[in-house]
Amino acid sequence: MKKYKVSQVRSAIGRPERQKRTLLALGLRKLHNPVTLEGTPQVLGMIDKIKHLVVVEEVNA
Repeated sequence: MKKYKVSQVRSAIGRPERQKRTLLALGLRKLHNPVTLEGTPQVLGMIDKIKHLVVVEEVNA
């Protein structure tokens, strides 16, 4: 399964509560603090919902 490095690049201030909780569920706590996640359908769906707040890179491992 592919792995992805996800970093939050935009603030969650002023965003709907659902988007804030999605960031927390992915383990994103601070700006520019990357998290490595497996590419399960659930994780990819969450990333798609907050794609305007994050940057995603595929990890070659």
